[in-house]
Amino acid sequence: MSRTSKRSPNVNKRQSPSAQTSWDPVAHWYAQWVGVKGSEYHHALAIPVALELLDPAPNEVIIDIGCGTGVFASALPRGVQYIGVDASPRLLQTARRLHAGRHEFLQGDATRLMEVESLRPRMADAAVFLLSIQDMEPLEDILAGAGTVLKESGRLVILMFHPCFRIPRQSGWGWDEGRALQYRRVDSYLSNRSVPVRPIAKGMPGSITAFHRPLEAYINGLTHAGFTLDRIVELPAYPHIKRSGRRARAENRANQEIPLFLALRAIRNHR
Repeated sequence: MSRTSKRSPNVNKRQSPSAQTSWDPVAHWYAQWVGVKGSEYHHALAIPVALELLDPAPNEVIIDIGCGTGVFASALPRGVQYIGVDASPRLLQTARRLHAGRHEFLQGDATRLMEVESLRPRMADAAVFLLSIQDMEPLEDILAGAGTVLKESGRLVILMFHPCFRIPRQSGWGWDEGRALQYRRVDSYLSNRSVPVRPIAKGMPGSITAFHRPLEAYINGLTHAGFTLDRIVELPAYPHIKRSGRRARAENRANQEIPLFLALRAIRNHR
């Protein structure tokens, strides 16, 4: 998944813009963790929901913004033209090796999508951010770029960590002994935050930068970029896992009731 946080000056319009990304140093770890077709989260949650909301048809062009190693490419039906865009050269190297020329992968900055070589305005029927948009900023430029690359009535799907319940270093599970209840604790929500996160194995170098924004930033941002919000899906992280032990009943209920992922579908307005 790609991820861009800072702009690089003096970029030629016909060259793919470079971007500083915290994902390049951890690309090897990520490629090993996610595998060829995606992690457990991809299979159980992200890919099925993204496919349902995108509803891709043969001969459509779909752009995967923050494609990482391209796990979404294999899930698309035959005949769909897939284009993956990512800021990390190392992740793209893995994507191209895994997919062996079957799909197009472009290096570029999501905040300057129209500067990416081979992309042009109104070329795509749909675009997707699959567990990637929370690792990018500024949001306004990202959504504007997605709006530019889409055709009129084009579909945009965002699947991300739920900004209301999954906030880096500002949320977590808690246990109420008196009520025998597992609950979700939120310490801070409205403030925008840039947070270093270490998802990699203990002892390995590197970290990524996550960007928290409240839900209103996404809804208002989509409207400002010329989209109409069409559907919202809230997803618990472990709805089918049944835990055992003294707290199992409370844990299972919390895992089914509290969504840690959020999917949005928006339609690009006619202009």
